[in-house]
Amino acid sequence: MTRNVNRRTFLKQSLVTGAGTGFLLSGGWLSHAIAGATAPEQMPKRSLGKTGFNVSLFSLGGLSVLSQEGRKEDALRIIHRALDLGVNFIDTAHRYGNGISEEYIGEVMRERRNEVFLATKSHDLTYDGTMRLVEESLRRLQTDYIDLYQHHFVNRSDQVEQLRQPGSARRAFEELKEQGVIGHIGITGHSSRVLADALEDYPYECALITLNVTRSEMDDPTHLDRFFSIATRDQVGVIAMKVMGRGAIVDQGFTARELLHYSLSYPVSTAIVGISLMDHLEENVKSAREFRQMSADEMMAMRRRAAI
Repeated sequence: MTRNVNRRTFLKQSLVTGAGTGFLLSGGWLSHAIAGATAPEQMPKRSLGKTGFNVSLFSLGGLSVLSQEGRKEDALRIIHRALDLGVNFIDTAHRYGNGISEEYIGEVMRERRNEVFLATKSHDLTYDGTMRLVEESLRRLQTDYIDLYQHHFVNRSDQVEQLRQPGSARRAFEELKEQGVIGHIGITGHSSRVLADALEDYPYECALITLNVTRSEMDDPTHLDRFFSIATRDQVGVIAMKVMGRGAIVDQGFTARELLHYSLSYPVSTAIVGISLMDHLEENVKSAREFRQMSADEMMAMRRRAAI
């Protein structure tokens, strides 16, 4: 997570230029789901695909308190505490809180950058737009490099097509990686169909996807098996998001623990969760430390409870 890169030098150069369980039931992955887990009192880890990084099972998302204006002190306490508890992956985005999330995280990165695999995103699909956004993200995050840079919310086929074109953000990402400003290239979205198409189109190293028991904000869930089949085949690090539906699924009678365990029972590397209260962070870390792989029958029972 350390890299010797001069951000100003780089930027001066660069700116000039049912469904969803068939894959599990087919066998193979379930028996390897907790590979890399450590002792119960420590944070379990999994391989983040072909990045070579071992990521904490529970990771910190950049929304909730971390993106709210006027909550800086609360956000900093949560970030520091997460790192103290063994969380080593933080995901944010240029758009979260109009930059507030990156700014809060940057305050901690100034002191603890080497403890974190840091991920952020560009929502601009053009070369020039992405080059402008990455400069702002680096400044806010107070770092010279980003471990994982991701196309933000690619949810339509025409967006995948746009990334194929000359002058797209994809070329910007490739140049940033060549220069060492970013370490790895990823993509995010809510549609398992579009993300599966994107993984077939380009060797992304990571994919961030919505994954929860009620299919809240999950588009094209019938393509989930195909997505996981491609991701597993190509050693893509899969990151689960919205595992609790922004808290709404807990209000439907599920516990945070079982929701986290449900999503982590898929072939994912980690699950990111936005935190509102310190107690929630402590609870989620405890659940990750005590993770037990759910059987296909247990996962099916949860889906029946969710009436899907």
